[in-house]
Amino acid sequence: MSAPIKVYVVDDSAVVRQTFTHLLQGDPDLVLMGCAPNPLLAAPVIRANRPDVMLLDIEMPGMDGLTFLRQVMAEMPIPTVICSTLTEHGSKVALDALAAGAVAVVAKPRLGLKQFLEESRRELLQTLKSAARSRPRSITPVPRVSEASRPASQPVVPGVHALAMNKPVVIGASTGGTQAIEAVLLGLPADSPGIAIVQHMPEKFTAMYAQRLDTMCAVRVREARDGDRMERGVVLIAPGGKHLQLRKAGGQYFAVVSDGPPVNRHKPSVDVLFQSVAQCAGKATLAIILTGMGNDGARGMKQMHDGGARTVAQNEESCVVFGMPMEAIRLQGVDEVLPLSQVADAILQFDRRG
Repeated sequence: MSAPIKVYVVDDSAVVRQTFTHLLQGDPDLVLMGCAPNPLLAAPVIRANRPDVMLLDIEMPGMDGLTFLRQVMAEMPIPTVICSTLTEHGSKVALDALAAGAVAVVAKPRLGLKQFLEESRRELLQTLKSAARSRPRSITPVPRVSEASRPASQPVVPGVHALAMNKPVVIGASTGGTQAIEAVLLGLPADSPGIAIVQHMPEKFTAMYAQRLDTMCAVRVREARDGDRMERGVVLIAPGGKHLQLRKAGGQYFAVVSDGPPVNRHKPSVDVLFQSVAQCAGKATLAIILTGMGNDGARGMKQMHDGGARTVAQNEESCVVFGMPMEAIRLQGVDEVLPLSQVADAILQFDRRG
């Protein structure tokens, strides 16, 4: 029998610390290693006895959680789940934490905190368990792309490029995906094929995430809006709390952003995007499934594969969590398994095939 997962909580809220102490009781897979109200008290403890997973707040006295996370990831990477009140400012900082190597983010309300944590017990504990199995990595900051250095959008010219625009690329990711997507998009030139992405993120995150990527990448990145046309050099990110699908009209592909129940417990869901593309695009598309816990996207990728689409999964060695790619491979829906460093080139090769 394996040893229980050691959890360490760093949060200045006594309510959070007390509630997590209560929530972890009775789960044989998890044990509370300890709690601290701020990073200054936590640092010597985790250096002496490394936890399997850390639950970390962002706004705390003495040292903020983001600064502490960067120190931890540089010295001794620990799987970390951010638990933060996601105001507009908090969302930006928590997004910075994901970029710094945090595995996941849990949004906590300012009011009714104890009730929220108790009602979300199952999901919270599963997130901690999945995070403990991840392989966090220290992230090197990426320089931003200035507008002056990025070529202006060009009109579509009939020919190879116009044809390639009718071959959309779709990407799905979850845990660890914010960094993985960033790595892929940084490897693409400004005239890359149009891309639609579902990344499991809270509602307040996706617009800021798209803005962040837009400042880093040669391609233009924005949160998808209903009716957006897929264009060369443009990446559409599914909005948090909404599903993203593609539809075809007049030889072009358009975004459909809609509400609806969660699929595989997620909204947006990778399966919803992939299944819509399987129906409207057939073989004229490329689907990529990246790091993430769970199985969202596996069935949709299998449908795309069976319809003749090109399908690629990230390999286990480069994943933070291998769950989603592993499930797609298990269903025999994957043509090729690649390290993250080769995914951008796979998109460019697909585009060159015309």
